Amino acid sequence: MENQLKRCHWVTNDELYMRYHDLEWGKPVYDDATQFEFLILETFQAGLSWITILRKRENFRKAFDNFDYKKIALYQEEKIQSLLHDPGIIRNSMKIRAAVNNAQRFIEIQQEFGSFCNYIWGFTNNKVVFGNYKQPSQIPANTPLSDLISQDLKNRGFKFVGSTVIYAHLQATGIVNDHLESCFKNPLNFRK
Repeated sequence: MENQLKRCHWVTNDELYMRYHDLEWGKPVYDDATQFEFLILETFQAGLSWITILRKRENFRKAFDNFDYKKIALYQEEKIQSLLHDPGIIRNSMKIRAAVNNAQRFIEIQQEFGSFCNYIWGFTNNKVVFGNYKQPSQIPANTPLSDLISQDLKNRGFKFVGSTVIYAHLQATGIVNDHLESCFKNPLNFRK
């Protein structure tokens, strides 16, 4: 039955992919811990497929202290070196170091705005942006919104937060809802 549901074009018959699409992707995230988890995963995904990251997600969770940004912000060289030798994650030195840096910047945003959610949802006035696309080819890789957030994050010292990475983050955390109109998760389908 689950395989019969009409999903977005990028979802394969992989059980992990279907579960991620059905339960997480595009669902609005209002807690900082989950926002940070997705931010870390999206930055590691740059240049790779999302399924690769999903398959390593639990390894990332274990290696990065359950995505606890307060702990990650304090990582020293010894911990970074151990991560560089962990075969369960993406062993890219620049991305690992960016994760530590981004945890520190994340905390700075929390201190300024009260929470990271206040910051990032503020770009849309706390409203979900609906794509309502009919065809996969209509879904952009980035938008003026992701350009704006990406530039602001870079200005604040974040790394690996290009506009495409940020657009994927907005989609994953439900700030942008790009479920295709034909997808059973598109909000328009709940009204029919």
